[in-house]
Amino acid sequence: MSLPSRLAFIDVESTGAHPVRDRITEIAILRVEDGEVVARWESLVAPGQPIPPLIEEVTGISDAMVAEAPAFEVLADTVAALLEGCVFVAHSARFDYGFIRNAFTRIGREFEAPVLCTVKLSRALYPEHHRHGLDALIERHGLVCAARHRAMGDVEVLWQFVRGLEAGFAPEVLARAAARAMKAPTQPPGLPEGMLEALPDAPGLYLFHAQPEPPPAGARDPALFVGRAQSLRARVREHFGAGARKGRDAELAARVKRVEWIETAGELDTSLRENALLRALAPPYNRPQEPAEAAFALRLLPRRRRAPIYETVAIAGTDPADWHDLHGVFRNRREADNLLRELAMLYRLCPRRLGLEGGNGACTAYAARRCAGVCARRETPEEHDARLAG
Repeated sequence: MSLPSRLAFIDVESTGAHPVRDRITEIAILRVEDGEVVARWESLVAPGQPIPPLIEEVTGISDAMVAEAPAFEVLADTVAALLEGCVFVAHSARFDYGFIRNAFTRIGREFEAPVLCTVKLSRALYPEHHRHGLDALIERHGLVCAARHRAMGDVEVLWQFVRGLEAGFAPEVLARAAARAMKAPTQPPGLPEGMLEALPDAPGLYLFHAQPEPPPAGARDPALFVGRAQSLRARVREHFGAGARKGRDAELAARVKRVEWIETAGELDTSLRENALLRALAPPYNRPQEPAEAAFALRLLPRRRRAPIYETVAIAGTDPADWHDLHGVFRNRREADNLLRELAMLYRLCPRRLGLEGGNGACTAYAARRCAGVCARRETPEEHDARLAG
């Protein structure tokens, strides 16, 4: 056999992405033995908490639909029997596995199973493609989904996908790919199953906590570390990878018991929120902040003859609706100067006109042919400033 002989295709819908804080709202399982479906089961699940409107919009599962549904504790024996002796197969499988395992943990039961992730399986067999989400697989392979974002609909798609692989690849090729897809990622010992997989591949802020559970509402929730990332999932994983096995990084990784995150809407939002969290929480594993400067942005003054051709504008506590003619958000002068140097290199701007270099006449960058020459009267200030304004 190219794949394990007993497979349990499973999908869960939930009240959110957090495997500890959020709860399951629906489970579907297809149990397959020797290539034949031997059991098909699905059930709504009472989550014991409200379903957020955005989640209801995506899944179509409402509070009214789960009001009379059984709790997971009632379904646990059925779920355990269907999964017993099988490889746990799901898309982004550690996410679903984390929800199921944590659901069992909450009722005082253990659950473990070998896990096969169909995202990893697709990547191993189709490395030429960059997208391996379920919607991408449906489009690429012509799969049929009767109910997207409902548990049984998504499970049926996975079963179609795997049957197609069995027909399209030699057994030994599929076996090697499956072995790669079943390789368990490094899991930080203090974090619950599925926590890293729940992190979005999106920009934002993340907070490491030493306490496994958040405090009561309104109580202070101290953080060990606050970080920012373009991809929350990738950056947080780096903290627990091979590069964090020594010194202070290893000490931090060993103490983390909970990860929280905030998705942000751009660089400005990220910086303002990060500054506020660092001031409020003073996380011990963050570097001490430099002497505080009020957050500021830059406003271009294109008709100004003398350098610098911008002014700094304090933005802390102001209305974002008033920022339409401002550029960037900076915590200190060094951050602003670094950005201006990058722009000068990219667009052949004049460091002297940007206020990065003193003196008169041609700047040093012009001598190195990195400045178009506004300082040497080779272009007009208006031409120079138009490139800066973008």
